[in-house]
Amino acid sequence: MEIKRRYTWEIFTTLEYAGEQDQVELYNFFNALLTHIPSAAAEASGERRSSIPSPARLSEDSQYKEEYDKSGNRYGGPEITSPITGKDVDALIEAFRRKKSSHLHPKYVALILREAASRLRNLPNLHNASTAISKQITICGDLHGKLDDLLVIFYKNGLPSPENPYIFNGDFVDRGKKGLEVFLVLLACYLAFPHSVYLNRGNHEDSVMNARYGFIREVEAKYQNNSERILKLIDEVYRWLPLGSVIDDRVLVVHGGISDQTDLNIIKKLDRSKYISILRPPVEGRASLEEDTKIEWQQVFDMMWSDPQHIDGCVPNVLRGAGTYFGPDITSQFLKKHKLQLLVRSHECKVDGYEFNHNDLLVTIFSASNYYAIGSNRGAYMKLNFKLEPHFVQFISAASKTRELSIRQRVGIVETSALRGLGARLRAKRLDLELEFQKHDPHNTGIITISEWCEAMEKATHLGLSWRLLRPRLAPSSPKQAESEVNYLVTLQLLDTDTMIKAEEMETSVADSLYKNVSSLEAIFHIIDADHSGFISLSEFTAAIDLLEQHLPGVNQREHLLRMCRLMDLNNDGAVDLNEFLEAFRLAEQARNKKGPIGTVTDRRIGGEDIENLSPNVSLKASSATAAAIADELQEMVFNDVENDIDPSDCETQNG
Repeated sequence: MEIKRRYTWEIFTTLEYAGEQDQVELYNFFNALLTHIPSAAAEASGERRSSIPSPARLSEDSQYKEEYDKSGNRYGGPEITSPITGKDVDALIEAFRRKKSSHLHPKYVALILREAASRLRNLPNLHNASTAISKQITICGDLHGKLDDLLVIFYKNGLPSPENPYIFNGDFVDRGKKGLEVFLVLLACYLAFPHSVYLNRGNHEDSVMNARYGFIREVEAKYQNNSERILKLIDEVYRWLPLGSVIDDRVLVVHGGISDQTDLNIIKKLDRSKYISILRPPVEGRASLEEDTKIEWQQVFDMMWSDPQHIDGCVPNVLRGAGTYFGPDITSQFLKKHKLQLLVRSHECKVDGYEFNHNDLLVTIFSASNYYAIGSNRGAYMKLNFKLEPHFVQFISAASKTRELSIRQRVGIVETSALRGLGARLRAKRLDLELEFQKHDPHNTGIITISEWCEAMEKATHLGLSWRLLRPRLAPSSPKQAESEVNYLVTLQLLDTDTMIKAEEMETSVADSLYKNVSSLEAIFHIIDADHSGFISLSEFTAAIDLLEQHLPGVNQREHLLRMCRLMDLNNDGAVDLNEFLEAFRLAEQARNKKGPIGTVTDRRIGGEDIENLSPNVSLKASSATAAAIADELQEMVFNDVENDIDPSDCETQNG
C-alpha cells in the first residue's frame, strides 16, 4: 500500500511539473523571439499594450450582454452595489455554494474586478501585515478553484475581520471548476475588509498559465457573451496583486520561494504592473531588455516559481523549467540578511497540507484538499499567534464522499486517477514509444527485457518515473512469460483503449493553449516574417533558428524545426502564409482531439513489417485482452463525483 501511495504521488507531481515545463519552454521560445529578433519587441509590446484596459475603461459602467442559465432563465442572483460590504460577501458565498444557482451577473463581476484593480494598485509590492490588534493571523496556500475548501476554511476559522486577518498566498484559479467564484469571493473579502485580507500573486495569476490549465475556458463557458471583457479586467487585477507579505517585520510570505539573488530591496522598488504575464518579459519597444529590467524580472520569476531542495546551494529548477531550487543555506542567509525568522511559501501540493523544511526555517502551506484526486491529500491553513508561533489545521472537504470507502479503495481511486493521467501523457508520445521499443526489438518479436522497457519508456517521455514499479500496471507479465521479459504490445494497446483516449481528451496541450490565444500565434508569425511580406520563407525561418540558437541553450533541433516549416507549407509554394501557419496549429489540435485510437499495433508496425515474427509466448489477441482488462479496471475505479450544494460542515479536520 505504501509503495502504491509513493509511486502514485510521484506520477501526479511529475505530470504536473512536466506540464508546467512544457508551457515555460514554449514561452521561452516566444520570449527569445521578442527579445532577440530586431523590431519584434516593439510590435509585441504594442500588441500587449492594446490589450490592457485603460483607467477610463476600468471606471466605465458599460452595458454587459445578458447571460442565461441552462434553462434559458434570466439572472435571478444577488445584486451587488458599491461599496462592497460583508453582507455582499455573505450573499456571494450563499449563491456560489448552491448547485443550481445562476452565475453572478457580468455587470457585478465587472464591478468587483474594477474596484479591486483600482484599490490594489495603491498597495506596495510587499504587504505589511500586523498581529498587533488581532493577536493572530491565518495563512492559506493554493486553492486552485476549490471553492469547497475555501468555504471549509471560513466555516472552521471564521470570515475575515479586524480580529481575524487572512493572507491568501496565490494560485486562486486554474485546475478546479470554481476558479472564478473563488477569485470573486476573495476580491470581495478584500474590498469589504481591506485591512484584514492580504492577497499575494501566484504563478497561476497569469493569463498564459490560465490558457493551459483551465481558467480561461471556465470564464468563457460561464460568460459566453462577455468573457473577453471580463478576462481583460482579470488581467488588470493580476498585474496589481502584491508579490508577497511581511508579518510583523519577521515572517515573509511569498508564493514560490527565493533564490540566491533575491533581494527584498529590489522587490520593494520595482514596478509590478509591468508583469501582466510573468512568463513574458516586459519589453517596451526595445530590441532587448535593459539590465535592470532583467534583474527585476528574474526577481519576480524566482518568487513565483521556485521550490526548496534538501541540499545546500541554488540551481535552476529544471523540473518546472522556471525559478530555482534553493537549499537550507540559501534560506538561512536570506533570513539573516533581511532580519527575518521564517519563510512561508506555497506552490507545492503536500500530502498533509503542510511541510517544514530547512531546519524549520521554511514551511510550505497548501490549502486545496483532494487536489489530484478524491482522497489524494489534505488541505491545511496556518495560524500564527502574536509570538509568531505556528499552529496548523488540516482538513478534507466533501468528506462524506469517501467516508464509506476503505483505505484500500481510497488508495485504488487515487492510483487509477494517476495512471489515467499518465496514460494521457503517454498517448501524446505514442510514436516515440514505438520507435524506442523497435530499437530493442528489431525482429518484431513483441518481447524485450524489463530493463529495455524501462529505458524505452524514459527515453520517450523524459518523466523520470520509477518505471519498474509501474511495469505491473502498464505491461503485466503473463503466466507463459519470464518475469524479466515484457510484452510491450500490451503497453501500446492500452494506450489505444477508450479509457486512455478519454483521459487524453481531458488534457490541454501547450499547442492547444497557444492556438486558443491566436494573437500570440499572429505575433510569432509577424516576428519571423522579417521582410513583412506576409509569408515566411525557409530562409526567414532558418534565420530565426540561427538567432535562437545563440540565445537559447538547448535549441539543437535544427533539422526538426526546418522540417516543421516545410510541413506548414500546405500548398507547397515554398513559403508559409499566416493562414497556413494558423492552420498547422488547428490541424494539430484536430488530430489530437480525433476520436478513436491512433492506430492499432497490427497496422502501425514500425517500417511496415508484418507480425509473423512474434514470439511464441506473445499473442496479439491475448495482449489486446490484457490491455482491455487493465483499462476496464482503471475505468471501474473512477470516482463518480456528483455535484451537490457545497456544505462546508461536510469536512474532516484535525490539528497539525
